[in-house]
Amino acid sequence: MNMGIFSKLFGKKLDEFCAPMAGKAVAISEVPDPTFAEGMLGNGIAIEPSEGKVYAPCDATVDMMFATGHAVSLVAETGAEILIHVGLETVGLEGKPFTVHVKDGDKVKKGQLLIEADLDAIKAAGLPIITPMVICNTDAYPTFNTHVGKAVTNADVVIELGK
Repeated sequence: MNMGIFSKLFGKKLDEFCAPMAGKAVAISEVPDPTFAEGMLGNGIAIEPSEGKVYAPCDATVDMMFATGHAVSLVAETGAEILIHVGLETVGLEGKPFTVHVKDGDKVKKGQLLIEADLDAIKAAGLPIITPMVICNTDAYPTFNTHVGKAVTNADVVIELGK
């Protein structure tokens, strides 16, 4: 069957977003913070990280690298607005456990290193290291699929969006 006909019949290919960190992908509802768990910032997933390197989940532009290095917002080439927040309440660590590798306005490719986090330092401060990744403009996507409950790396798709 001609793939052009197939895509016309069944819609466009979904936009794919890979895990920002290696670890276990879990449902956003498992994040012990209502702002994330209840989807106030958008729908998404979370990673229980096994290492502290945060990678771009897709080709995107850095919208805002937080001065403390604990979070980054990206705008995907497809228009999705992505927030990656390393740990919970980590803004209070004033950037100490974070090394930032990109700045506002940078164009990044999927798999590019964005942030390195010292997970042991975050745990030593008594804070959770679970890392939410949310699509802040979820409402723009009638199709929203997540792939959770398994170990992932930056090569694994964890969110699929479709208009």
